[in-house]
Amino acid sequence: MKQVLIIMMTLLVGFHKPVEEKFSRTITGQVRGADDGLPLPAVSVIEKGTSNGVATDKDGRFSIQVNNGSILVFRYLGYVTKEVKLKKSDVVNVNLQPDMMALGEVVVMGYAGQSKRALASPINAQYDMIEDDLELKVLEQDHIQSIYMPNYKPNTESYAEIEENGFNSPFKNPFSTFSIDVDAASYSNIRRFINNGQLPPKDAVKVEEMINYFDYDYEGPKGKHPFNVQHEVGRAPWNEDHYLMHIGIQGEKIEMDKLPASNIVFLLDVSGSMGAPNKLPLLQKSLKLLVNELRSEDRVSIVVYAGAAGEVLPSTSGDKKREILKALENLQAGGSTAGGAGIKLAYKIAQENFIEGGNNRIVLATDGDFNVGASSDKAMEDLIEEKRKSGVFLTVLGFGMGNYQDSKMEILADKGNGNHAYIDNILEAKRVLVNEFGGTLFTIAKDVKLQVEFNPGTVQAYRLIGYENRLLADEDFNNDKKDAGELGAGHTVTALYEVIPVGVNSSFKPVDDLKYQANQKPQEVINSSDLVTVKLRYKKPDEDKSIYLDTVIKNQLTQKLSNDFHWSAAVASFGMLLRDSGYRNDFSYGKALALARNSKGSDVNGYRAEMIKLMEMAELMKKTEE
Repeated sequence: MKQVLIIMMTLLVGFHKPVEEKFSRTITGQVRGADDGLPLPAVSVIEKGTSNGVATDKDGRFSIQVNNGSILVFRYLGYVTKEVKLKKSDVVNVNLQPDMMALGEVVVMGYAGQSKRALASPINAQYDMIEDDLELKVLEQDHIQSIYMPNYKPNTESYAEIEENGFNSPFKNPFSTFSIDVDAASYSNIRRFINNGQLPPKDAVKVEEMINYFDYDYEGPKGKHPFNVQHEVGRAPWNEDHYLMHIGIQGEKIEMDKLPASNIVFLLDVSGSMGAPNKLPLLQKSLKLLVNELRSEDRVSIVVYAGAAGEVLPSTSGDKKREILKALENLQAGGSTAGGAGIKLAYKIAQENFIEGGNNRIVLATDGDFNVGASSDKAMEDLIEEKRKSGVFLTVLGFGMGNYQDSKMEILADKGNGNHAYIDNILEAKRVLVNEFGGTLFTIAKDVKLQVEFNPGTVQAYRLIGYENRLLADEDFNNDKKDAGELGAGHTVTALYEVIPVGVNSSFKPVDDLKYQANQKPQEVINSSDLVTVKLRYKKPDEDKSIYLDTVIKNQLTQKLSNDFHWSAAVASFGMLLRDSGYRNDFSYGKALALARNSKGSDVNGYRAEMIKLMEMAELMKKTEE
């Protein structure tokens, strides 16, 4: 049976009960989220056992008159209810933990006989109960927010549709061609959904971005190329008759003090949609972490856009951190979203302060809600494609929920020769902007493409796991005018192929055997020792002609598979479970969890342990839907 989380919140309208009661003390304080430290507005603060209560303001602050010895109860949608027994201090600051099992269905508590405005619910089943003169109504989250937050907007998040890659025959389609993807926004966005108590939408799950969120212990480059390519071949955990081919790329690692000087333009969305605590306030804290990493040779400008775009900080040396931080602290949200004008101004300022041989980059931070000026995906794509010719790269940081526009964010990053990350909390900001500073902000290779040629003598069928929106036409591989992905310093890229070997009787064969001609090529032209040839093209950041290299993967299983192989398989299976993939067979969360736990490895930063917890929560949520 579906489990329902009941959260009781007192309506702001008609909040006081007509009793004559004198309170002995006034308690003040602030309520924050324990996960990100941000203030929580509209938290219900109630004196236990009474009808006396208030709600926190936009900064999470409250003031309530109570009696001595009282207990305060703090309730908030999606967070664990907390009770605090009052002591001597009249200041009570509270951190609320996210409720990992919140399912988005809540109960609102109001007094019987009150006006029923704003209480209509679209949920098919509504429940009316009378208990202690309280009327209980089941409402969805959007309706709760509309009561407590007049400026609240309904959920308008959007994701481009993803049609999962199927199996291909090497007779008909010997090549698999795609652009690399170092973005990891999908994983942190999935984490946000699960931590908020719900499974992510199917199209929010990009398996390759989940896999590439994690670091892998690949060998670094030793030759003239700025990266190294390696591979392993094992059994696919979800289908033991199939192979799983793992291709890993390790970018050259560069120490911070050896990175070229940076010319960075912060392009910051300060429109009205950025007013929520997990948007502009988190953005400000995140960029402060980046500012603290800057050197004297680095320079920063700040451009903001709302109803119009403007420069709030001219190009400033990285050693003048106080000036940069002050400019960030003074930002406030309000107005519509002139995204196109902001982008044009940011590129103009980046070009005016261009550093030859340096790292020239725009860091765009937004929820992706563009609605003034160039707003369609195609218009934004054309604008960015035109501007990237200047040699300025683009990093896109996504914030917030409710109107997060994933497809726009990805288009901006892809067409701007950059990367895309989703910042769901301050720890993710630290990972992207501090731990991976070089990879996020310094490109070592651009327009990186892979083309894998499958040997029909050893491969019956194959499918690329993920990368659905990174696929390229086979002829694009040799076309240097075709844009592709960028690789940052120290970044890793991982790609997985599920392979059906020749001779295996599989239900996933893409086509039936031919009736009027041979189903196999003549024996003499078949090379039975090779599985595939992996070809790669890339350009140096300041050049327009690509460099080619290739490697052959033999038709044999790797003798001793690494933790990296098994971990990437565990992540892929997690993504397939979230997407309810038809290729996972009977592979369950239990099997995926066992695979992940056995391949976690050293996990210095705890990211792999965190994913295991997410898998456990997703499994429980999935069970409640059955």
